[in-house]
Amino acid sequence: MSKTASKLEILTYPNPVLREVSKPVTEFKPELKKFAEDMLETMYEAKGIGLAAVQVGNPIQLLVIDTRSKDEVGQRYKYDEMTELEQSIEQPLILINPEIVKGYGKTTFDEGCLSVPSFFDTVERFEKIDVKAKDIHGKEFKFTVDGLLAICVQHEMDHLSGTLFIDHLSFLKSNKIKNQIKKNGYPDPKKSDDDDEDNSARSRKSKSKDPVKA
Repeated sequence: MSKTASKLEILTYPNPVLREVSKPVTEFKPELKKFAEDMLETMYEAKGIGLAAVQVGNPIQLLVIDTRSKDEVGQRYKYDEMTELEQSIEQPLILINPEIVKGYGKTTFDEGCLSVPSFFDTVERFEKIDVKAKDIHGKEFKFTVDGLLAICVQHEMDHLSGTLFIDHLSFLKSNKIKNQIKKNGYPDPKKSDDDDEDNSARSRKSKSKDPVKA
């Protein structure tokens, strides 16, 4: 990653930009690469595992993802906690104009979102997915993945259509969260960080049921 990467502002619900439908990327200029690097820097700084361009105010079909689990000091990646399909995919991932070609099976996972901080709930997703996308140079590539990476790709792709993970919850539960945010805002982020210190955003489902933020 470039040493000149900059941290961007992550928009939070109910910012209306998050409801915009992202437009396909048609030009693959150096500025796009710089923007993707800034998104990765922002994602890592926020201790997230995925980020969509619309979450930082640019509604284009661009996602950055890195679900690799790290050890307690954050130095070495723990690949033994990843599925074989996950291990076969080089991360961080930059996905431009991504599409889910096919989904297989069903699974559930406790999800959170950098745009809905401090709220977590269980969402149903495909267990495995076939994906096609373009890289930062505009070259198309395809992959099949399961595990946490598949969950994260689906979560981030929801953002491209203006959908948040809380929209997948029951009507009553979703409205309760939305009304709570609109009325009281979000909890103090410093207190939330202290409370979640042991619930790393990179936890694996096989190890625990700690939620992930994307």
